[in-house]
Amino acid sequence: MEMMRNPNAVHIDFKDLNGLMGKIVPSNIDMVIERKGYFLIGEWKREGEAISTGQNILLKQFAKMKDRFTVLIIQGHTDTGSMVVEEFYHMDTDGYLTPIGAGVEKFKDFLTYWKNSVEAL
Repeated sequence: MEMMRNPNAVHIDFKDLNGLMGKIVPSNIDMVIERKGYFLIGEWKREGEAISTGQNILLKQFAKMKDRFTVLIIQGHTDTGSMVVEEFYHMDTDGYLTPIGAGVEKFKDFLTYWKNSVEAL
């Protein structure tokens, strides 16, 4: 069973909004999970792919709301049809990344840990 409703979906091109709000342009987020008013934000990047300045600002602002938001940066992809998680990191309130683990199983373990932690609140 595919998790994405449309696995062939493409990103929205926001070029028609350039300049509308000055330098502010929309950003996308790859993964959002909500449970009991708590949010897990995940941004996926392939090896060597950088986070843009604007997206980094957005993610840091989420991370600053640490009482409700957990921000992860995941180095990986699903290009081969299976999930690959090379490494994943927690973003702190200053935007620094702390390694959490590597591999799909460790990633699943963290997601389970996060869910259980939130449900215990």
